[in-house]
Amino acid sequence: MVLYSGGLDSILACRVLQEQGIRVTAVKFVTPFFGDEAADDPQRYIGRVQDKYGIRLVVKDITDEYLPMLRNPEHGYGKNFNPCIDCKILMIHKTLELMPEYDADFIATGEVIGQRPMSQRKDTLNCIRNESRAQGLLLRPLCARSLKPTIPEELGWVSREKLPHISGRGRKKQIELAEKFGITDYPNPAGGCRLADPIQGRRLNEYFRKWPGMDGNDCRLAVTGRQFILPGGWWLVLGRDKAENARLEMLKRHTDLFLQSKNVPAPAGILRNPLAKGHKPDNATVKLAAAMMLYYCRKCQGSIDVRTECFGKVDKATAIEPLSREDIDEFAVDTN
Repeated sequence: MVLYSGGLDSILACRVLQEQGIRVTAVKFVTPFFGDEAADDPQRYIGRVQDKYGIRLVVKDITDEYLPMLRNPEHGYGKNFNPCIDCKILMIHKTLELMPEYDADFIATGEVIGQRPMSQRKDTLNCIRNESRAQGLLLRPLCARSLKPTIPEELGWVSREKLPHISGRGRKKQIELAEKFGITDYPNPAGGCRLADPIQGRRLNEYFRKWPGMDGNDCRLAVTGRQFILPGGWWLVLGRDKAENARLEMLKRHTDLFLQSKNVPAPAGILRNPLAKGHKPDNATVKLAAAMMLYYCRKCQGSIDVRTECFGKVDKATAIEPLSREDIDEFAVDTN
C-alpha cells in the first residue's frame, strides 16, 4: 500500500514498485484540510487516477482521528498550523490497519530525504517509521538506497538495486523518472495542505483556540468562502461563487441560519454560533449579515431580499444599504 498525496513523488513511488511487478494499492487520505477533490467525488477521482497513471486507488476519510491529533500534536507544528510529523505518523499507522483488508505485505511512501525541512530529514523519517509502528515494513522507494534496508528488500520482494537514488530539494531526477514512465501531466510541487498556508493556517489556529469543540463540519466551513465574526460571537460565512454557495448549502445544519438572495444573484451565507448551539441570531445580526451580502452583490444597485431558514422555519430579511468596506473589514477574520 502506497500513501498517495496526488503529487509527483507519490505517483513515482507507485510506478517504481509496479515496474518491479508488485501489485500496488494506493490510499488517498482526506480531511477538511487536504484532499478536496477526492473527498467531494471519490469515484470520479479514483477513475481519473486509474486512467491517467494506471494506479489502483482507495479513498479514506480520517477526519475523526485527525482532529484530536491536530489539537495537540506531540511533535508540534511547522511554520504555520501544520503538524506534519504527527500527520504522517497517523497516516502510516492508519495504513497499517488497512493492510489486512487489502491483502498488503508492506507500506511505501513518496518521501525523499532532505526535500522538506520539517518532515523529511533523516532523523525525522526514522522517527515517523518508529512511532507509526511500521518499523521494517515501511519502504521509501525513491530514497531507500540512502536508508537501512527494509523487510521487503531483505526478503527479495523489492530489488534495492533497481530503485532510484534521490535526495534533496531538487526535482530533476523526479522529472527524468516521470519522462521514463511517460508521465507528463502531474501537479506542481506546491503543498496542498491548508494547515501549511499562512492565511488559512492562522485562521484555523484562531478558530481552534476560540472554539475548542470544532468538528469536521466546522472545519469544512472554516475553509470555505469569506469569513467574518459578528457581534455576539456569530460566525458568518459568505460564498464567493456558485460552487461555494452550493458547498454552503451542503454544510448547513438545522441549527444554522442559512441565507439566500430572493431577487438578485448574491452570495449564500451561513450564520453559526459554535459556543451557543441551538440559539437563533437576533434581528440586528440577521440584518447585518444581509447588508454584508448586499456589499458583495456587485450587480445589485438597489436592495436585496434575503430568504432565511433556521430550525426549519423560513423567514426573510431586507437590506437596503450595503456596508462600507471599512465596516466589512472590521468583522473580517482575514483577507477576504
